[in-house]
Amino acid sequence: MEVPGLAHNITSPLSPCEGMIKDLSLDAIQLRDGNKSQDGSISEMEELPVPQNIKISNITCDSFKICWDMEARTKERITHYFIDLNKKENKNSNKFKHKDVPTKLVAKAVPLPMTVRGHWFLSPRTEYTVAVQTASKQADGDYTVSEWSEIVEFCTADYSLVHLNQLLEKAEVIAGRMLPFSVFYRNQNKEYFDHARDVLDNRMLPSVKDNSGSHGSPISGKLEGIFFSCNTEFNTGKPPQDSPYGRLRFEVRADALFNPDTNLYFGDFYCMYTAYHYVILVLAPKGSTGDDFCKQRLPALDITNNRFLTCKQDEGAGLVFHHAQDVILEVIFTDPVNLASGSVAEISGHQLMSQSTVNAKKDPSCKACNISVGR
Repeated sequence: MEVPGLAHNITSPLSPCEGMIKDLSLDAIQLRDGNKSQDGSISEMEELPVPQNIKISNITCDSFKICWDMEARTKERITHYFIDLNKKENKNSNKFKHKDVPTKLVAKAVPLPMTVRGHWFLSPRTEYTVAVQTASKQADGDYTVSEWSEIVEFCTADYSLVHLNQLLEKAEVIAGRMLPFSVFYRNQNKEYFDHARDVLDNRMLPSVKDNSGSHGSPISGKLEGIFFSCNTEFNTGKPPQDSPYGRLRFEVRADALFNPDTNLYFGDFYCMYTAYHYVILVLAPKGSTGDDFCKQRLPALDITNNRFLTCKQDEGAGLVFHHAQDVILEVIFTDPVNLASGSVAEISGHQLMSQSTVNAKKDPSCKACNISVGR
């Protein structure tokens, strides 16, 4: 059963997270200690049990189940549970949603475990603290409450396949028509390519993806790969001559990375407070470590028939490739790439640093690329 009530103006004077709660009042509800009356005198009512041994389970990106132990003899007196939920402060917290906003949940005393669900106060991949009180509603509308339980910490999960398929559907809406392309390319500085030649046996090696894009993306900080681009200019059919990542560009024939022996996955859809939208795709050689990772976490795409990136056999022309025109594709290839498979040359345009997506945060207010879970 889901928690039915959410009250941002309800607090207990005994809240264990009192230091984090700001500008909250008791106007909506009056609380009493279980063993004291409002005037400070000792009440004859037996003290309510404090929840013990709190357990958090079935954690998703926007829900969790909670249960605890209580003394059986006083259960019948409990009418409500108060759940004090707060985002744990740390330097890596999601700064774009619900900053410094504590949440007080008021639930009827339903059988445990109880499901707490709500994308408006739970973000994916975020650490929270939770504590619980038991409460008994009195005839006059006031509540008698127990002491607060111990504080328990937990972390919400990544987006599931259900959530990623919702993002996928949104991305398909704005992908636009398909344009032909023939090469994948990767821009970096001279030091990067020198290191690949001199230290890495002439190879570019996969590295862990940064935290750009959706906060709940299951590939951020986990999937290892090499970023490539494939977008072309509609008037020339060639890659643009500007790049935010470096003046040297490695180009490789598209069929070297993308062919019938490659699986294609949808990874993310986001924007950065601009009109441009980005789609992250993953190319993983079949049976590779990257392929195994993606099979469990990402929606698979048909390489011959999808709205973003296709590879088709054309009689007489071999493999032909197309990319979506109206989104910027960021393609992650999950295996090492030998520099000998392509060529490195300097671009003639500019290095536009302002267009970099390194660790870029997603705009949580964009209706085109957000879904109804934590951003």
